[in-house]
Amino acid sequence: MTVSLYDISVPAVVNTLESVSGLIDKAAAHCAAKKIDPSVIVNYRLAADMFPFSRQIQIMTDGVKGMGGRLTGTEVPSYPDTETSFDELKARIAKTVAYLKGFKPEQFNDGADRDISLKAGPTELKFKGLAYLTTFVLPNLHFHATIAYAILRHVGVDVGKRDFLGKIQ
Repeated sequence: MTVSLYDISVPAVVNTLESVSGLIDKAAAHCAAKKIDPSVIVNYRLAADMFPFSRQIQIMTDGVKGMGGRLTGTEVPSYPDTETSFDELKARIAKTVAYLKGFKPEQFNDGADRDISLKAGPTELKFKGLAYLTTFVLPNLHFHATIAYAILRHVGVDVGKRDFLGKIQ
């Protein structure tokens, strides 16, 4: 059996994004039930030197839309980081899912050996496509998804491991 770069990237990434969207639904319901202003959670951070919940979602979606474009050699869309509500964050996730689902598996055929270069602050990072996916994109996606989950748990939203994992296939 041959496993393609598409197979190990897009379905798993989409599952994580959809899981995080479900976490946001639970956060919105929590705010409604407890009469909490949703902006409290949208702007909540676990530590003073960490990004807030909204930025975790923005970084997550930026990383995976970058993955789609870079591994296929296509233009990476740019989204302004202006989301201030659960609905706006869910819309950003939905837009990213739609973008990733728009790719055909064969567009990733040359991605594993593709030269990838990107800026991370003042540092230029260089990878081959497979290493970019496995050592940079996926770990970053899961880091920011986990921090978003941890923020929600910390503020009392009733979410668990099953919510985080999403659809198990």
